[in-house]
Amino acid sequence: MKKRQWILGLAGLAALAALVMWGRDRIHFDFGVFGAQLAQADWRKIAIALGCIYVGYLIRSARWALLLRHIKKVGLFSLLGTQVIGFTAVALIGRIADPVRPYLVAKKTGLPLSNQVAVYIVERLFDLASMALIFCSVILLAPAGALPHPEVIKKVCYGALVATVCGAFFLVAVRLAGEMVASFLDGLFGIASKKLGHAVGHKIRTFRAGLDTMRTFSDFAVVLALSLGMWGLISLAYLEITTAFVASPQLAHLTVAKCMLLMASSLAVSSLQLPVLGWFTQIGAVAAAMSGFFGVAAEPATACAATLLLVGFLGIAPIGLVWARFEHVSLRKIAAESEHAEEALAVDEPVG
Repeated sequence: MKKRQWILGLAGLAALAALVMWGRDRIHFDFGVFGAQLAQADWRKIAIALGCIYVGYLIRSARWALLLRHIKKVGLFSLLGTQVIGFTAVALIGRIADPVRPYLVAKKTGLPLSNQVAVYIVERLFDLASMALIFCSVILLAPAGALPHPEVIKKVCYGALVATVCGAFFLVAVRLAGEMVASFLDGLFGIASKKLGHAVGHKIRTFRAGLDTMRTFSDFAVVLALSLGMWGLISLAYLEITTAFVASPQLAHLTVAKCMLLMASSLAVSSLQLPVLGWFTQIGAVAAAMSGFFGVAAEPATACAATLLLVGFLGIAPIGLVWARFEHVSLRKIAAESEHAEEALAVDEPVG
């Protein structure tokens, strides 16, 4: 874990240093204007955004509980602590802490870790599909001239929709004939590397076990509705934060379509989140997207990007730290334990 963190940290540091060198003589940043943008922001809208983010964690808890109901019935919000602590670990330690949530749920419910990893995979696929559907619906229905480079953006949307449909067909294939699909891919990838083939086959079998949590169309519909509702709230949070910066005309009047484009850029950067250093690279990347796409000045763009990070990504950290304290959970220790447990699972525990 430490070795991977060092490699990712050095790569991020090199990228940040290159960005600073590139922009040193090109961008003139006024910290006084930056502070004024924050002071003049409508903090009521930012508070609404934070509320949307917090409700999203309630939905995450309910969704995970529903995905477990055919295996073990738990309260809809009984897993809220595992979600809050898990995302706090990701916010402070980086994406390397992603296994914390399934690991904590396994410990809390007494269910096998393999089952919770399967649920995690299904959950992430629903997240991707929901975000793709919301993003593409808004972008494709946007009026002419509402977005920069509309031809390129619409091609990306069509590609995302095709990928979502293909993913749905793949999901159905794995649900109906998971062992056959796993064996086929095991053999296919095994041509290049037997180890890779076994790893791919294991992942498919794990995924198949997760799909067993949805046994009827109503199960699928409920999980999809919760996912769409949660990402709708997250989208609203982004819109509230960007339009809260009333001193910047480009941000104050940002349309929903433009907000979706900004949100997609932010999520793409956060998918490779590094501890601490990644906060600054994310702020810089999102601010650059605002300036490049919408012509927002550097100061309000940076102020808005920093607020998006603080509310959307780090906003749960204070609650998570307090919750972890009451649960006697060390974030670094649990992150290391969860990673080792997942690695051991991939080697030793096949899932049927």
